[in-house]
Amino acid sequence: MGITLEQAEVASQAAKQKAQELGVKMNIAVVDTGANLTSFVRMDGAWLGSVDIAMRKARTARYFDMPTGELGKLSQPGGALFNIEHSNGGLITFPGGIPILNGDEVIGAIGVSGSTVENDHTVAQAGVDALKNQ
Repeated sequence: MGITLEQAEVASQAAKQKAQELGVKMNIAVVDTGANLTSFVRMDGAWLGSVDIAMRKARTARYFDMPTGELGKLSQPGGALFNIEHSNGGLITFPGGIPILNGDEVIGAIGVSGSTVENDHTVAQAGVDALKNQ
């Protein structure tokens, strides 16, 4: 079974709380198993340009069932997946997108954008961790 709206909202709220702790304004997208948008939060003042990036990070993490930063390592020049970011209507291959699991099953993904890639990843991980603790 895929992620429920309730689970997506739990992940989004935990990510939002982490962003507030870090003092950053984020766009937070959660997608289901089909990479369809299930929940979206745009914090007041978050960059408009990051709306699309957050959604693409979530979709990228779900399409390949791996964190976007890991996909980025594989897509460097000379890498096995070089230029993959040009597929699927455009992917994001830097940190901030993470699959969401229920046991070993991927049930969705979260994508976060609005700060450094380190902060984006930290905020996304907070969303994932909130569901592990349910």
